[in-house]
Amino acid sequence: MLNFIKKLAADAGRICLDGSEALKATDVQFKNPKDLVTIVDRKVEDYLIAEIRKIYPDHSIIGEETGRAETGSDCCWIIDPIDGTTSFFHGQPYYAVSIAFSRNGKLEAGVVHAPALRQLFAAEKGKGSFLNDKRIQVSATASLQESVLGTGFACLRAGWEKNNLTYLNRIMPAIRDIRRCGSAAIDLAYVAAGKFDGFWEMNLNIYDIAAGALLVAEAGGTVCDFAGGASFPEAGIVATNGRITEALLDYLRE
Repeated sequence: MLNFIKKLAADAGRICLDGSEALKATDVQFKNPKDLVTIVDRKVEDYLIAEIRKIYPDHSIIGEETGRAETGSDCCWIIDPIDGTTSFFHGQPYYAVSIAFSRNGKLEAGVVHAPALRQLFAAEKGKGSFLNDKRIQVSATASLQESVLGTGFACLRAGWEKNNLTYLNRIMPAIRDIRRCGSAAIDLAYVAAGKFDGFWEMNLNIYDIAAGALLVAEAGGTVCDFAGGASFPEAGIVATNGRITEALLDYLRE
């Protein structure tokens, strides 16, 4: 299964790279004034769904652009064709193809592929996480003061009145530094690889975080919501190396 997903992601990455070279302003539509989608997003998702359907025609699929296609199967694919479309459209490398597979609501395999960065992250339940076929693990950072965290602002694109700026203002003075990739999939993969010590964000969807959450868990980290529970991403998502979770949650709990 994982080899199949890795091939899908690699092929989708090539579609992204080829598409980015020919992308024009007229190839973009807007879901809202700040949230865009390109013809390449749709092309990648159509490709992924078609390839999955060839081998697993009875499986359910959740895609960012096409929505839910429920078949009643216990097996479900969760797809984000380009996580970080704004970066993709502006010629920046921080975007990724995210593909996850779940059975009975439990994640079993996932891949996050950042083609412009030549980074392919993969995880399978109980078998660890890998970057370009080399095993990865979360960082050993033990305090917030020493931590580099990632975050994002999907809530601002959505126009939320209660948004992440409040949390950013609380957390920023307490940590070493912050990074903003614009792709939750990459942020989570970087937590898994120890490049970030933690990550938090609001207003994400399951297709944004499914593969990345498995990567973090299989690399030895923890994933939870803003209250420390399992209602992520609906109630916010927090992913860390496990050592700084409680300290970060102290800034996120109401």
